[in-house]
Amino acid sequence: MAQLWGGRFTKETDKLVYNFNASISFDQKFYRQDIRGSLAHVRMLAKQGILTEQERDQIIDGLNGILRDVENGTLSITDEYEDIHSFVEANLIDRIGDVGKKLHTGRSRNDQVALDMKLYVRDEIDELDPILKKLLLVIERIMEENTETYMPGFTHLQKAQPVTLAHHFGAYFEMFRRDRSRLADIRRRMNTCPLGAGALAGTTYPLDRAYTAQLLDFDEPTANSMDSVSDRDYIIELLSALSTIQMHLSRFSEEICIWNSNEYRFVEIDDAYSTGSSIMPQKKNPDIAELVRGKTGRVYGALMQMLTSMKGLPLAYNKDMQEDKELTFDAIDTVKGCVVLFTGMLDTMKFRKDIMEQSAKHGFTNATDVADYLVRKGIPFRDAHGITGRLVLDCLDRGCSLDDLPLEEFRRYSPVIDSDIYEAISMKTCVERRNTTGAPGPEAIRAEIERNRKYLSA
Repeated sequence: MAQLWGGRFTKETDKLVYNFNASISFDQKFYRQDIRGSLAHVRMLAKQGILTEQERDQIIDGLNGILRDVENGTLSITDEYEDIHSFVEANLIDRIGDVGKKLHTGRSRNDQVALDMKLYVRDEIDELDPILKKLLLVIERIMEENTETYMPGFTHLQKAQPVTLAHHFGAYFEMFRRDRSRLADIRRRMNTCPLGAGALAGTTYPLDRAYTAQLLDFDEPTANSMDSVSDRDYIIELLSALSTIQMHLSRFSEEICIWNSNEYRFVEIDDAYSTGSSIMPQKKNPDIAELVRGKTGRVYGALMQMLTSMKGLPLAYNKDMQEDKELTFDAIDTVKGCVVLFTGMLDTMKFRKDIMEQSAKHGFTNATDVADYLVRKGIPFRDAHGITGRLVLDCLDRGCSLDDLPLEEFRRYSPVIDSDIYEAISMKTCVERRNTTGAPGPEAIRAEIERNRKYLSA
């Protein structure tokens, strides 16, 4: 058992206790961050005269050798070590001797693991951002290609008013744009360096924490050494942001599942993102959308676990905080995988434009426009609303849309209705008249798309 402690103890830790306490099975994930932090720390120690330049160079060469050997597969991270910190330090001492024991001068595993986790989270945010941007680029392309693809807009999952596919997808563009913004906010807020905080009360060595922060691309060192080692707010914020991303993906997936159904047939999912049934040969299932929807609970669970772990912890470090890693790693990997797969599914999806438009017509999505037509003819809105409701009932009895109702039938309900009613309530007219900011009309949607282009090119 390779451990960084033991002088206080007179017998070896029970094997079960050791295994329960150990974190190497999961914290090996940030071996790069651990070595990067150690490289910065040793450079700072030499700058401050705590180590000689020769000692610094020996340790740096040893650390770089460990990194190289792990990456090329000649050195394995095994469970004989308690954690990634003991793995790196033990191998360093094996390679360069007692000089390697000086690496840990002026730091604790508490500030070391706090640093590693911050570096890891920061790196993962930097990887997530372009993945989300690619999804936004696909949404933007679909918007540009479908400014005149008419479809029903829904409230309460019932057809409400006509919109365009561009307008519908624009709503998701806004959601994922906010997701990118949230991640950027978290990265900016968490970008302070905990290294040098020690176990909780700093150290008597003359460390230059600002220099260490600079070497590791942090804005500044953390302000309070107790908070430095016990802060996991940034992880909770990250898991909250990941949960929101996953919630947006889940809502979108739910719509894809509905649109893919035989009852709607709005979309055709590419074969590469579908599966069949083992018994029913006609089936083409939206498995990717369903799995994305299902994995949302997994990410929510990580957030709830982290909030629960932290809720009763006194200052400063407690071993409970070791529970911040596994589920966070899993949540990050889950969201990254879901975004990538969802983007591919969306990018290859075909849209049944004719069926979408017919669905809008037969769902009476232009009923509001009939009422507006009557108001423009001098009918009070409340009366116009009643007349339109009766027209809809008539169409339901006849099994037709408002567009298909004969003019003489329209006029039975109001003599002010003339042949211009058909132009006034066509899907094209209904959409084109709505040009307030954020609406589906051509002027409004062009402005929205142009704003999106500028945002994506910034």
